[in-house]
Amino acid sequence: MPSSSSLAIAPVTDADIADVVALWQACGLTRPWNDPSADIALARRGPSSALLVGRSPEAIVATAMVGHDGHRGWVYYVAVDPSSQGKGFGRTMMAAVEDWLRAAGVPKLQLLVRRENAKAGAFYQSLGYEESTSVMLAKWLDGREATS
Repeated sequence: MPSSSSLAIAPVTDADIADVVALWQACGLTRPWNDPSADIALARRGPSSALLVGRSPEAIVATAMVGHDGHRGWVYYVAVDPSSQGKGFGRTMMAAVEDWLRAAGVPKLQLLVRRENAKAGAFYQSLGYEESTSVMLAKWLDGREATS
């Protein structure tokens, strides 16, 4: 996995989960309709997904959840601790995600950005990502009402 002199990247461990959820909450990534611990457990269940954490010498300061369906890769929960932003950690995490997908033989990466999150959209565009012409449709399979 890629690392910089101040960020070591590795798969999440059981001992990391509480810190990861706290980081996601600090970054505003959690939503009431998504249980972050359940999302982590699902990502860790098989070989087609992983949760990568970026560690500084002191703590976990970045994350990225990556997976693929055999055709396209997806990334979720890209987070950098607010006090560590601007140091290139987001770029390092995205490079790790891309490397993970390349190693799995997946040629394309897609991601979702909430429309109101202009800062995230600009970040991904700075990495060469472009807005797709596709429209995303969604349906809750457990009977929940639609969410934004």
